[in-house]
Amino acid sequence: MNIEEFRDFCLGLAGATEETPFGPDTLVFKVGGKVFALTDLQTFASFNVKCDPERAAELRERYDYVLPGFHMNKKHWNTILVGAGATLAQQREWLTHSYQLVRAALPKALQAELAAAEAQA
Repeated sequence: MNIEEFRDFCLGLAGATEETPFGPDTLVFKVGGKVFALTDLQTFASFNVKCDPERAAELRERYDYVLPGFHMNKKHWNTILVGAGATLAQQREWLTHSYQLVRAALPKALQAELAAAEAQA
């Protein structure tokens, strides 16, 4: 996955937005104002995704290209090394999982709005 594919995939998720709140080099994707993925625009050597804590630990043990979240809460975030072995399917799965975790924690009214927008698409 390259940076354009990463961006397109993230923005293809219902209600996803992009921002650079940490400066021009860090691209952040949010749903409902909450972060679900971020990466360095200059290198795109890795990206961070939220993950269920048990699953996060399991993925780190299983794959050497999945690390505790860099500059994030390591219980809930993983850093995925780009080009180190993760398949496109795995990367998309982990991005989707992160998005779904964040979306599920949003207020019910906002979740309903997102579901309605998906249904119309």
